Amino acid sequence: MSEDTLYSIGIEEEFQIVDPETRELKSHIQQILEEGKMILKEQVKAEMHQSVVEVGSNICKNIQEARAEVIKLRRDLAKVAAHQGLKIAASGTHPFSRWEDQRITDHPRYHGVVEDMQQVARANLIFGLHVHIGLTDKEAAIHIMNAARYFLPHIFALSTNSPFWKGRNTGFKSYRAKIFDRFPRTGIPDHFHSYKEFESYVDLLVKTGCIDNAKKIWWDIRPHPVYDTLEFRICDVQLTVDETIALAALMQAVVVKLDKLLKQNLGFRLYRRLLINENKWRASRYGLEGKLIDFGKSAEVETHHLINELLEFIDDVVDDLGSRHELNYINTMLEQGTGARRQLQVWNQTQDLSKVVDFIIEQTNSGLDK
Repeated sequence: MSEDTLYSIGIEEEFQIVDPETRELKSHIQQILEEGKMILKEQVKAEMHQSVVEVGSNICKNIQEARAEVIKLRRDLAKVAAHQGLKIAASGTHPFSRWEDQRITDHPRYHGVVEDMQQVARANLIFGLHVHIGLTDKEAAIHIMNAARYFLPHIFALSTNSPFWKGRNTGFKSYRAKIFDRFPRTGIPDHFHSYKEFESYVDLLVKTGCIDNAKKIWWDIRPHPVYDTLEFRICDVQLTVDETIALAALMQAVVVKLDKLLKQNLGFRLYRRLLINENKWRASRYGLEGKLIDFGKSAEVETHHLINELLEFIDDVVDDLGSRHELNYINTMLEQGTGARRQLQVWNQTQDLSKVVDFIIEQTNSGLDK
């Protein structure tokens, strides 16, 4: 990665493949890929379940390029799905489809994961948003990751978009996170004193047969094992393009602000994973509608308030990044509520999960004609 890709943005979105008649998930990835590869090239790929399709942006120099990429990928994927009589839908879990009814993609990698983790892997029918921020210095990436962990629950609370699982209202705003918690090497990582210490950890896992490569470390934030990026993996996939872009802009600004402090020999206080996990639990359970812990004050604080503090923290780098407009949408998200809240509103009004799926599909495809 060259200097011109420092703080670059890459966005990966995992979508549901849905039958618009039954509103159920459809194990139809091979048919999607056959046409999709002609249009989307290598930007579309299968995941472990055949009812999941992932698209990934090219490397984007700024958030405006990222928006254009996300719109194009959603629009092209929606067209490919439509040719098959299908729809794409963006929610961290499907409201009522069962993982037991989904087929596993026929690929050695996925067969290996299922063989290793059995039902935990088969039941992992979830859909996430992954955002890569370019960093050319691996040592800096580790120190930025250490500090950024504190903000993960704040970002996660904004992204919660999976209240239903197998036909039930789970009571969580992100049940996706609880499903993924069953996997090993997930969640908030420990902090590392250096990149060498991180490498030693990976080498030990490989040497002892825990993993065969670093891609099987699935933390909520990680130095990517192939690209020169810091990858945020904690978020549910988002209903709308605007939400995806606002979150990506927020993650980019957090990285840039922490890198700025690092270069000024200033630091951000590091908190234990045990403490950060308390906030992650609260974010998963309540989304924006609960409280997080302000560890500096040793007090519960409204989640809205802590997110506003985060926006103040990053404010001095936003204009240089040219992302003021995109980050302002965070305020809209605070006002209208997360995808989970809006899904639940449809459910409360209709008591019909098919209507919830229709709403997800409508939101997923909104704004694609811009």
